[in-house]
Amino acid sequence: MITVERKDSFHLKISRVLKEETSHRLDLFLFVPGELGLNDHVISEDAFYHGAIHVKRTYYSDKHHLPLVLSRLASRGKLSTEQYRLSLSLYAYQYAVALERATQELLHTARETAERAEALATAESAGGEERRDQARVLEQAERFNAQLEELCELAQSILRRLRRHRPSEESLHKYYANIDNYLSWFTEQQLLALVAHLPRGKGYRSIRKRLLMICQAESEHRERAEYNSPRVTRDPTRMSNKMRLLRRLIEYPVTLKQQSQELGSGEQKAVKGLATAVVMIFVSLGLLHARDTLGDITALFVLAMAVLYAMREVFKDDLRNTLWRWLRKGRPKWRRQYLDATSNALVGRQLEWFDYKRFTRLDEEIQRVRKRNVAQREEVVLHYRSSSRMSPTRFLSGYEKTRETLSLDLSLLARLMDKGKHHVYRLKEGQVSRESVEKRHLFNLVIREEGGSAEPTLQRWKIVMSRSRIVDVERVYQEGADDTQPR
Repeated sequence: MITVERKDSFHLKISRVLKEETSHRLDLFLFVPGELGLNDHVISEDAFYHGAIHVKRTYYSDKHHLPLVLSRLASRGKLSTEQYRLSLSLYAYQYAVALERATQELLHTARETAERAEALATAESAGGEERRDQARVLEQAERFNAQLEELCELAQSILRRLRRHRPSEESLHKYYANIDNYLSWFTEQQLLALVAHLPRGKGYRSIRKRLLMICQAESEHRERAEYNSPRVTRDPTRMSNKMRLLRRLIEYPVTLKQQSQELGSGEQKAVKGLATAVVMIFVSLGLLHARDTLGDITALFVLAMAVLYAMREVFKDDLRNTLWRWLRKGRPKWRRQYLDATSNALVGRQLEWFDYKRFTRLDEEIQRVRKRNVAQREEVVLHYRSSSRMSPTRFLSGYEKTRETLSLDLSLLARLMDKGKHHVYRLKEGQVSRESVEKRHLFNLVIREEGGSAEPTLQRWKIVMSRSRIVDVERVYQEGADDTQPR
C-alpha cells in the first residue's frame, strides 16, 4: 500500500512497505502543467534527480511487539548492547511513524468536522435538510471521539510497555533514556496539536480534558526523570533542536546506509573517444582530398582546412550526443546499494531512471489512469523509476520487510510559478465583496508499483500547489491491490 502526504510546504512524502518478495519496481509519473514552461533546458534531468528526489529505507516489522521483546532479552544480558539499541530504536521509530500518521488523519477529520459545524451554525433556517446535516455532523463527532479515545489508549499502552522494563545497566540506560525522552515529548506534541484543532462544542469537552491530562502526565514524567535541564525546557527552540537530534539518533541504527553510483561513466568516455575518432577520419580524408585537388599549400587550401576543422567541431559534439542517447536509451542511470547500519552487510541493490517523457509514449494503462483530455495536452511528464532487489536472508533476525520513504521536493517547480495575487468579486446578501486569491496549479501524480507475481497497483493523486506551498493532496483513483472505485 502506497501513501502520499504533505511533509511540509514543498515536500511530498511517498511511503510504501516492501513485502517479502525480493524484487520490486516503482514508477512515478508527475504531470506538470505546460504553462509553467518546464523542459530539460530549464531543469535538467540530473539536476531534478539530485535536487528533488531523496530516498530512505528502514527496517520494518508487522510484528509490532518483536522489537520490544528483543530489547527485553538484551536488558537481561541475553543479547548484546548493540542489539538492545537496535531493537528499542525500531520499536520507537515504528511507534512514532504510526502516531504521526494517525494524528494527521485525525487532524484532517477535525478540520472537516469543524467546517461542517460552522456552516450549520451560520445557516439561517433549520429546515429538514439542515436537520439531517446536523445529525450527520453529530454522528461524525461521535466517531471522531471514538477514534481519539482509541488513539489515547494505544499511545498510553505502548508507552507503558516501554517503561515496564527499565534497564539498570548504565550502558543500556542511556539508550533507553533518549528514546523515552523523545517518545514522551513527541506524544505530547501530537496530542497538543489535536487539542489545538478540536472543534468547539460541549461534545468535545471530555476528550479534550483527557488529552490534556495525558500531556500533563508526560510532561511530569520527563521532569521526574530529569531528562531535560530547566534551561532547555524553558526554551522551545532548544527543546525542539534537542528532540530533532534524538529523532536522528533513533533512526540511525534502523535506517539502511546508502551508496550511490552514477552509471555509464566509462561508456561516456568510450563514446567521446569514438565520436572524435570517427570525425577525425572524415577530416583527414577531406584534407587528403583537398591536397590532391588544390596541390601545394595555398590560401585556398588553408581556407579548406579551416572549413573542415570548423565542421569537425560542429559535428563532433552532435555525433557524441547522438551516440550517447542511443546507447543509454532505456538503461538505468544510477545504482543505489543498501547496507545494514550495524554490520555493513549488503542487503539490497536498486537501479534508478529519471527522464522527461511525452504523453503519447507512456504505457496505455498510465494514459488510461491519467484520463487526459484536451485541457491537459500541454503537460510535461516527469518519470522516475526504481527497480530494487533485496536480500531478506541478510536482514536483522525477525525482519523481512523494509519501509521506503521517498521525499519529492517540488520547490524547484514552485520557482517557475508567477508571483502575485488577483481579486475575485462575490455577491453576498446584496453586498459586493472583494476577496484576494492566489493562483494555484494542479499536478497529477500517477504511481505504479509491482512486486513479484502480484497484480500491479495503480494510483492517481491530485496535488494542488501555489507558489508558497502545497495546498492539498488527494487520492482520486486506485486499482490493483486493495482495489477501490474511482472517486
